[in-house]
Amino acid sequence: MKADLHPGVSRTSRITVDRDRSIGFMGEEGRVYGTPYLVRDIEQTCRDLLLEHGDAGEDSVGTDIAIKHVAPTLLGMSVEIKVTVSAVDGRKVSFDVTATDDVEPICSGTHGRFVVDVGKTIERLKAKAAKRTVRAG
Repeated sequence: MKADLHPGVSRTSRITVDRDRSIGFMGEEGRVYGTPYLVRDIEQTCRDLLLEHGDAGEDSVGTDIAIKHVAPTLLGMSVEIKVTVSAVDGRKVSFDVTATDDVEPICSGTHGRFVVDVGKTIERLKAKAAKRTVRAG
């Protein structure tokens, strides 16, 4: 990680709620931005911020998320997701998160990510896969 990653650094992303980001269990008239897609968009925004401040070969993985999704967002509406670094503890980075649609705030919360070396992570995943193969056999 670069030294310019510190509390207060932020990133804002703007997305449009399309059908792929919506849930429809209440029928077409009740189709709104689904919480799982909001979580994905929050994680992606945080990851993008970390990639901007990362070194070559680094990426990040999510470790925790706690949000309150407090208002529905209709299809076609824009959502602005703002993430702000609240703490950097070694490779662990914590974020404060807010999201607002065209009308009102829709979400607040926190998210944690851990910066990883991609090569080392791939090796750990391969080792785990090998253990799974041994147990299955």
